[in-house]
Amino acid sequence: MKKLFKTIFVTITLFIGINASAQDKPITFGVKSGLNLSNYSGDAENLKAKLGFNVGVTLDYNFTSNLYLTTGLEFTTKGVKYDFEESITEEGQTFDLSAKAKINAMYLQIPIHIGYKVDVNESTKITFHAGPYIAYGVGGKVKIGDEMKIKNGATTVTINMKELKKEFGISDEELPLDMDTFGDESFKRFDFGVGLGVGAEFGKFCVGLGYDFGLANISREGSTARNMNAYLTVGYKF
Repeated sequence: MKKLFKTIFVTITLFIGINASAQDKPITFGVKSGLNLSNYSGDAENLKAKLGFNVGVTLDYNFTSNLYLTTGLEFTTKGVKYDFEESITEEGQTFDLSAKAKINAMYLQIPIHIGYKVDVNESTKITFHAGPYIAYGVGGKVKIGDEMKIKNGATTVTINMKELKKEFGISDEELPLDMDTFGDESFKRFDFGVGLGVGAEFGKFCVGLGYDFGLANISREGSTARNMNAYLTVGYKF
C-alpha cells in the first residue's frame, strides 16, 4: 500500500513539474453547492430516492488547457426513504408491522477525477470528468415514521407511536424511534466508489451534473447496501 501511494505521489509530482512552466494558472480553487438525489442498490425492496444537498471546496490542476485533475472536499448528504415491513409471531399469531422510514447519512467526501474541457468559445467550456471517490460518514439518523400499521389476519390497526409513548410514559430508551446512522447496528462509516459527470463553465461560474456509484457494501446486517447518488451543482472558481 505504501508503495502504491508513493508511486501516485511521484507521478503527480512529475506531472506538476512538467506542466508548471506551461500554465499561467495551473491550480484553480473554487466553491460549489447543490442538490442530491440518493438511493441504495442491493437486497432491500420498497426503496425510494431521498433529496439531499452538497457543499464543498474544489481544486483543479490543469495539465494542459484542456486536460485537468479535479478534487476537493465535500460535505454531502445521502440515504434513502423506504417502507419498513416486519412480521412477528407471538403466541401462535402472526402480526405484520409496517411503517415509513428514512435513512439520513452525512458524509465528508473526496473525489479524484480526471477531466477534459471542450472549448465552445473564449469564455464557455463543456467539461467531462470521471474517477474514484472516498467518503467517511460523520453523522445522521435512521428515523421511523410516527404511524405504524399492525395487521393480524383481516384486522389492521394504525398506531401513532409518539402518542402511544406519551400516553403510557414509554421512554426513548424503551422504545426508540430513531438510531444513529453509523451506529454499531446500522451502517459502516467508510464508503468508496466511482463517479462521472458533465458540466459547463461560463467564465468563472460553473454548473455540473453527475452520478456516483458506490462500490462498498455499507450494511452491517449481512445484507447488501451501496450508495447511489445523482447530484446537480453550481459553483464559482477563483
